[in-house]
Amino acid sequence: MPSVAGTPTGKLPFVVWVLAAGTFLMGTTEFVIAGLLPQIAGDLGVGVSRAGLLITAFAIGMIVGGPTMALATLCLPRRLTLVLALSVFALGHVVAALSTSFTVVLAARVVTALATGAFWAIGFVIATAAAGPARATRAIGVMMGGLTLANVVGVPIGSSVGQYTGWRGPFWALAVLAGLAAVFVGRFIPLTERRAEISVRAEVRALRQGRLWLALTAAVLIMGGVLATYTYITPLLTDRAGIPAGAVPLVLIVFGLGALGGTAIGGRLGDHRPMATTITAAVVTALALLLLIPLSTGPVTAIALVFLMALAGFTVNPVVTSLAVRAAGDAPTLTSALTTSAYNTGIAAGSAVAGQALSTSLGLTGPALVGALFATLTLLPLIALALSGTRRRARIVAQRTAPAPAHDDITAPVPSRH
Repeated sequence: MPSVAGTPTGKLPFVVWVLAAGTFLMGTTEFVIAGLLPQIAGDLGVGVSRAGLLITAFAIGMIVGGPTMALATLCLPRRLTLVLALSVFALGHVVAALSTSFTVVLAARVVTALATGAFWAIGFVIATAAAGPARATRAIGVMMGGLTLANVVGVPIGSSVGQYTGWRGPFWALAVLAGLAAVFVGRFIPLTERRAEISVRAEVRALRQGRLWLALTAAVLIMGGVLATYTYITPLLTDRAGIPAGAVPLVLIVFGLGALGGTAIGGRLGDHRPMATTITAAVVTALALLLLIPLSTGPVTAIALVFLMALAGFTVNPVVTSLAVRAAGDAPTLTSALTTSAYNTGIAAGSAVAGQALSTSLGLTGPALVGALFATLTLLPLIALALSGTRRRARIVAQRTAPAPAHDDITAPVPSRH
């Protein structure tokens, strides 16, 4: 039996997979820089710490640019917005690859981040609309799976290619692939104009929903918890667990596989039991991070807990993203952009706090403790979401089952007293 999107029941429309390919490219460019920093710094004549601004600039561009570009492109057809975003993305990489100026490369990264934010915002909306309400979370899981797969495949390949071709090689490859993705999007994304009633005012009005901000808060906290630990996982693995430095990339691949599995689990279960899935996953994430503190002295237990941390933590992401988009109702574009900003805010906040903890007496276990606290705090907005959903369902049931007022109590004539 066909679904709303004209796809057999149980299968996602092809456009969702096309969008996932786009998020794969954008996830690769966001994280591959970390492995290329020494080369970029040497080639552009700056220090490694200053070259690190290329990562910071991209994160800031995503935080600020996502909502801004979502509103700026609101009046454009969605397919055109995606094609333009991918085209600007490709152009930004070409400019960076051709430049010998750090300032120009930094500016290109900001522009690329703006394009990425626009793609994410519109992509989420198209994916959920194409999949239909019953498969919306699964569609978001597939899109976010492209981002996670970038960490497992795209980043290691990009870093390896950069060792042989220089840092410009991966930039050229991403530019070419983004151009091809723009062609595919133009071919497979249906051309639908924006509905007249959707406006900037409607998008901003959707932000009044309390459930939306609870979902965004959960997104900030869970990502902050996992990335607080992940950012400083290398010294924990080498200096505390005794894992050789050469084997660390393999452990990071294990983390990526866990994240990929978690995204798939969240996408599968989130449509049917969203709150049970997210609350359970947040609890498991907090426990895994807490156990990492005493058990990270052994390589086997450390690797197992890193995998579990990623598996449980990334299970939350597609569900809270779907809840946020649903809370916005008929004006989901700005909300979709804000979810991307929320994740990047969590990454920035978690990494910053973990960095401070690393220099305290907690030492190498400081980031894991910070991550555990963030993951535990995630339970607060998730439980509030669950309770608000219960109250809302109770009101709906009460409205449907309440007896209609008796007409003789209201309109019947009052009997005379003769």
